[in-house]
Amino acid sequence: MKEIEAFAEGREGDLAGLLREINEWTGTLAGRMNDLAQERLEGTDAGGVVRARVSGAGRLLGLAIDSRGLRGLDNVQLAEAVKEAIGAAHTAMGDRLTELMADLPGADASAQAAGDPLAPHIARVLREG
Repeated sequence: MKEIEAFAEGREGDLAGLLREINEWTGTLAGRMNDLAQERLEGTDAGGVVRARVSGAGRLLGLAIDSRGLRGLDNVQLAEAVKEAIGAAHTAMGDRLTELMADLPGADASAQAAGDPLAPHIARVLREG
């Protein structure tokens, strides 16, 4: 991703090359998002009474409630356990998304922390014409 790095550093670069790199990156990103959407992730509440399963797109696919653990819960506690299990499943989905995106080609963590890698180039173009 040398063109993205050149633009991020404010140097002149090959615009056609930059577009090729961006297209490659977005294709990889779309593929990984599709892979994640096909996955199934689970989460449980702290007591292990409720288990939720979500798709990689965050859609709730199912809930399983342990009948033995259910005896000790009233309806408010059960509702909280369900929310906690769904939240845990969504957290698992977010963690998986982070894993999938960690090695994408492109800007490193320091460039991401600085913001938009094209911002210096765009500001220079606006300033200088």
